[in-house]
Amino acid sequence: MTAPIISTRELTIRFGGHAAVDRVSLDIAPCTLKSIIGPNGAGKTTLFNLLSGQYRPSAGRVVFKGEDVTRLGAAARARRGIGRSFQLTNVFPTLTVLENVRMAVQARRLPGLHAWRDARRFAELEDRAYAILESVLLEAKWDAPASALAHGEKRKLEVGILLALEPEVLLLDEPTAGMSLEEVPAIIELIEGMKARRDTTILLVEHKIDMILALSDSIAVLTDGRLLADGSPEAISRDPAVQAAYFGGGAARG
Repeated sequence: MTAPIISTRELTIRFGGHAAVDRVSLDIAPCTLKSIIGPNGAGKTTLFNLLSGQYRPSAGRVVFKGEDVTRLGAAARARRGIGRSFQLTNVFPTLTVLENVRMAVQARRLPGLHAWRDARRFAELEDRAYAILESVLLEAKWDAPASALAHGEKRKLEVGILLALEPEVLLLDEPTAGMSLEEVPAIIELIEGMKARRDTTILLVEHKIDMILALSDSIAVLTDGRLLADGSPEAISRDPAVQAAYFGGGAARG
């Protein structure tokens, strides 16, 4: 059996007297897509914050590739290969689309080079950046300022920036948040393409249940900060406890 690339054991974080994540133990297999679902306030984004190092747990452990990274911050985990997107886009609006990605490539490939130094002479960096733009379906916008992109395109650019950092685990927090119905298929296509390459482990928080069921290799369900169920999409959709707490309760919005 393949060892998990990332695991949690009894992972817990408390804010005052409230346990936002409560003794969650998960194993995520390498090069798979695992979704985290649950009602509003279930602890999904908080769990992502614990996995990425944004938050430090009150108890429990996070293990990445056999190493206990529980006490490492977000920057240290990113260097080890855990990349994380946020619900709000985070790009450099005055730079071109290509420049946004090239800077991330430069930071990854040439860590001793100042990120703002002119890198036009490093042709391989721009070649790599353009290849990433192709993978996130933005090559046609390579010379546009990031500020000119539509919201859905900015989300794709953010994923491109993350891919430029060459993460082994990619945490996608509500990648379709704020998108129009017309923009969502492009994001689904992007995630399908990343999954098909099977070179990155993807953890996904998303509200669109049809999208979750279609994309996921496995699904973990949280409720009140606790792990309610963890299994295949088929098993999760048939689980009576999940139906009662999530689907049947009309909570598929959250």
